[in-house]
Amino acid sequence: MTTPSSNTNFNAQGSFGAMLQQARKAKQVSLDDAANELFILKRHLQALENEDFADLPQVAFARGFAINYAKYLGLDPVRIASSFDAAYPNELKSRSANNTQSPLQPMGTLQRDTHNRIRFNPLLIIAVIGVIILAIFLFRMVSNASKENTEQPISSSEDISAVEQAQGAAINTDVTGVSASGSALNLGGGDVAPATLDVKLTDAAVVTITDATGSSLIAGSQNAGDYQLSGMPPFNVQIDNINNVRLMLNQQSVALNSYANGSQASFELAP
Repeated sequence: MTTPSSNTNFNAQGSFGAMLQQARKAKQVSLDDAANELFILKRHLQALENEDFADLPQVAFARGFAINYAKYLGLDPVRIASSFDAAYPNELKSRSANNTQSPLQPMGTLQRDTHNRIRFNPLLIIAVIGVIILAIFLFRMVSNASKENTEQPISSSEDISAVEQAQGAAINTDVTGVSASGSALNLGGGDVAPATLDVKLTDAAVVTITDATGSSLIAGSQNAGDYQLSGMPPFNVQIDNINNVRLMLNQQSVALNSYANGSQASFELAP
């Protein structure tokens, strides 16, 4: 967390927190109004203005919040993103990259049966290796063919869409070529398998879930019913009335009360 003295000095030079706060006050918008409009928790907006990085979620989502907030206030999102990157502490980046804790950890882990051992058929192993080699060969052929095609420019919108506002983080690609939500979420490296989410609503509620690629799986007001979702973890989850929502990740129930702030919950979820 930045000390008040260092924060004051940085704000005097035009830090992103000072720019956000000044723009909000110029528009005569309260933090409560901005939080309700963007579906971002008030304490996260306050942490952005104060540059209290320790009170923000993972760096990728925090960066997306800052860009979304800047667009809402009419500021230059590229400038805010650059200022955010320059001010974000390296030790917190390392912590985010090495954070492998799961929100389902208190529920325990599945135990492996060490008594039954699988016997592998050598012919089957050879066949699997052959299939893998063939797949790699075909993948290289397709990749080489795609390189010969003319690259098409990716269009981007300067204004944030309603879906982006609802999910609380910008997903457009900015002029620097980096996803506005900081889409390089796999900070620790390694492959991440897709995961499934089962959302059951006993009554109407606002539910917004975004996966690690920035794709919006569900956003806005939802009616009572069962919703089956799939995407790349970790997921950014925001719920306005947890009493009407039941959530399961890979068939395991998620204790929403442990993330509750009143009747709302905003958290990062990974298997």
